[in-house]
Amino acid sequence: MVRKPFGGYTISFGSVSNVTLGQVFGSGKVTPSEMTKKLWAFVKAKKLSSQ
Repeated sequence: MVRKPFGGYTISFGSVSNVTLGQVFGSGKVTPSEMTKKLWAFVKAKKLSSQ
């Protein structure tokens, strides 16, 4: 039985390859709120989200 994701929102990183965390977040210090913003910007730029 496959459970529906909480909230019905999924992100698939299966189509992303050869991307490091440094490329997503940068090489400097990042606060948790900045990490969230950068991660969502990456998801939106690569069109990885689906509802």
